[in-house]
Amino acid sequence: MDRPLEDFSLIETLRYEPDAGFIRLRLHLARLQRSARRLGFSAPKSVLSKLEDAVAGASAPLRVRLTLDREGQAAVTTAAFASLPPETIWRVRIAVTRLDSTDKLLRVKTTRRSVYEAARAEYGPDEADEVLLLNEKGEVCEGTITSVFLEDSPDALRTPPISSGLLAGVLRTELICQRKARIGRIRPEDLQDRTLYVGNSLRGLIRAQLIWN
Repeated sequence: MDRPLEDFSLIETLRYEPDAGFIRLRLHLARLQRSARRLGFSAPKSVLSKLEDAVAGASAPLRVRLTLDREGQAAVTTAAFASLPPETIWRVRIAVTRLDSTDKLLRVKTTRRSVYEAARAEYGPDEADEVLLLNEKGEVCEGTITSVFLEDSPDALRTPPISSGLLAGVLRTELICQRKARIGRIRPEDLQDRTLYVGNSLRGLIRAQLIWN
């Protein structure tokens, strides 16, 4: 179950590469600060120094999890990270679980994750690598851990608007800013015979194959 409404933390999940440092660090920190202001959290304290301390001496890629509580206190944990092979294709399915497009907390990344956990639990690891969620209007929103991207042309991806009820993903933000993705509503029928990707800042874009239920 989710924690009480007032008892949750913000999350940022980053990738650290020994040669490149933190990937998309500026965008992650900007989202964290924006989310803290929006929710009335205290300003983040010593976040950058805690991130740097957590990866000091690292000689291999890391998955870095940063949490921020209501008082602005940050905590950082790390784990080994291995990139997916370039030819990877994830099997994705659509959940019965629905998102509420009016829920403003869906727009920020927090420890309140019961709706995503419920969607993921609908399929076993042998049935799907990721599960997509629709909102109450039947629009495609996001995956349980990824943003959704549909290929409109060889040079342009489409990704759902925040107003559909979804997280402002860091990878999604970067692709929009680079004009590699544009915002547009997506319905399940749009996914037929189209190239689909899912992705996040940790893993980048991943080719996906939708398996119809």
